[in-house]
Amino acid sequence: MTTTDARAGTTTVPFQLPEPAERNIDEVTAYSYVYGPGAPINLLVHFGSPETTLVAADQWIAAAPGSRPLLLPDFLIAFDVDVNLYNQQRGYVISDQGKPPDFVMEVASPSTAERDTGYKRVEYARMGITEYWRFDNTGESHGARLAGDRLVGTRYEPLPIVEVDSNVLEGRSEVLNLMLRWEDGELFWIDPATGQPLPGLVSEREARIEAEMQAQRAEARVAELEAELQRLRERGE
Repeated sequence: MTTTDARAGTTTVPFQLPEPAERNIDEVTAYSYVYGPGAPINLLVHFGSPETTLVAADQWIAAAPGSRPLLLPDFLIAFDVDVNLYNQQRGYVISDQGKPPDFVMEVASPSTAERDTGYKRVEYARMGITEYWRFDNTGESHGARLAGDRLVGTRYEPLPIVEVDSNVLEGRSEVLNLMLRWEDGELFWIDPATGQPLPGLVSEREARIEAEMQAQRAEARVAELEAELQRLRERGE
């Protein structure tokens, strides 16, 4: 962590993880299913306590400074942690945070699928991460469209995934107290208290389209009123 030596008036910079290498284009699948729909912000609003709740990804997880392996998750959630320290260290150092992340998810891509279901599953368990989830929009890369594990002792055990119908799968994340839903190839975070997805953010594109539609409706209404006024004038009313 960052410390200050009062006598010397200097600040010690915390251990920093290396910058992640640029990913291959087929690896950047998390944006379409997690970031693009606004899940990080929605989840932070839902959980509250943004100073101590971390919802992030694409930075390394390490057991301790200088340790190996370094794992790069698509998505992680951790409660009661030092968010500023995460930002300063450019990633999650378990020994410095005092606990592992509570939740990690990998989103399927052809080039990473084997690591997601094999190597990473073993290493995340060794790091003590409570829940490890996989999302695959087609099921062709991971072999399952939705899968979740919970740490029992030192090993992961599968969490139940329920087929609600042919287009919907659901599983419960105990650590998040949320249902994760695969529906028609999309990922939804469901509040079990309401059975509804967490409220979403309206994208700039959606807002622009709605504004354009409202403007068109207003123009159409003005045209109707002008036509009606012209008819009244022609009849002398």
